[in-house]
Amino acid sequence: MLTSIFEFQPETYARGLKHRQHLSVGETVALPVLLARGANAGPTLVVSANVHGDEYEGVRAIFEVFEALDPAQMSGNLLAVPVVNPPAFWAGTRTSPVDGANLARVFPGDAKGTISQRIADAFGRAIIAHASMYLDLHSGGVKFRMPSMVGYAAPDARGRAAAEVFGAPVIWGHPTLDPGRTISFAAGLGIPWLYTEARGAGRIHPADLGMMTTGIFNLMKHLGIIPGQPEPATIEHRLYGDGNTDAGMSATQAGFLMTHVQILDDVRMGHCLGTLVDLVGKPLEKYYAPVDGVVGLVREFPVVQAGDPLFLIAQREERGK
Repeated sequence: MLTSIFEFQPETYARGLKHRQHLSVGETVALPVLLARGANAGPTLVVSANVHGDEYEGVRAIFEVFEALDPAQMSGNLLAVPVVNPPAFWAGTRTSPVDGANLARVFPGDAKGTISQRIADAFGRAIIAHASMYLDLHSGGVKFRMPSMVGYAAPDARGRAAAEVFGAPVIWGHPTLDPGRTISFAAGLGIPWLYTEARGAGRIHPADLGMMTTGIFNLMKHLGIIPGQPEPATIEHRLYGDGNTDAGMSATQAGFLMTHVQILDDVRMGHCLGTLVDLVGKPLEKYYAPVDGVVGLVREFPVVQAGDPLFLIAQREERGK
């Protein structure tokens, strides 16, 4: 019989060792939990991946980092859940095949709710709550393209400092944060957080895997969990603005999407971003940039249903923000 995730207490595990286990969330779902317990006391970095079931870069990054660590040389802990959403992971879908929910929009969850709500409740209370800093690894998944980046809370100096040393070519500061996300749960507990995005497409690009693995090591150095100084990469783009993919431009009908822009293109207000056509190529609707800015998300899976997010425009960071 599996141990309940609510019985998990990292401080009770032996120091200087790695621990691997599955912890149950109710009767039907178990979360894989990895704990590298440092020989010496120190902070805890919590890292998660696969909140969306079609995002795989973070899963492998966690496995590679965990294998490389020597807990005997650590002052503090790495606590990681490589697959937060097992139902969606096994289905290869962004959302849960069980209840149709987007797990990244249901936090803090509900212990008596649907399976996604129960996972959110358990993961938040039993895992995120232990964090000195929290990192959630995302990517564009099967259907979207996003820049290889790290996002942070613009008002939180702790998050910005961590983003600066993470090692991503793009950093994106968010002045506000919508509810329902893993990172909004962490923020509610006063825990500094980061999240990543990457090019996705249902594949693991070597550069994105490298960004994530290096980023985890850099954060552990930044926090003093492992020895050494972070090795940040050159930051090529600094973006600013809300990063909620559900708040961008969406289709109002079904069709085939023909995109006219690439990720990180600079666009002016009114620039045509894409055209939706029917199955004889007749234009159904066009999508225009609502403001000047930078293309922060493009839907690359061309088959579109009404309500599907298509594009998101970010801003270049202004000096002084």
